[in-house]
Amino acid sequence: MTKEVFSFVIYMIHACANKWGKLPSEVYSLLKKTECINSFLVPHFDVLHTQSTAYVVDDIMEYLNVRGIKI
Repeated sequence: MTKEVFSFVIYMIHACANKWGKLPSEVYSLLKKTECINSFLVPHFDVLHTQSTAYVVDDIMEYLNVRGIKI
């Protein structure tokens, strides 16, 4: 994982935490458990990093919803 991708993942963890009213550590655990980081954020970084923060947070929420996780 490049430094740029790593920074993006950290930024999105904090953005989700702010939007969902959770601690970044809680969001990280959830994203790790559901493979969101390695199966969604990292592989699709090239497209996702060009989108707005709100759009990516919504995409992450949809990814989790498909996997039965409700925020």
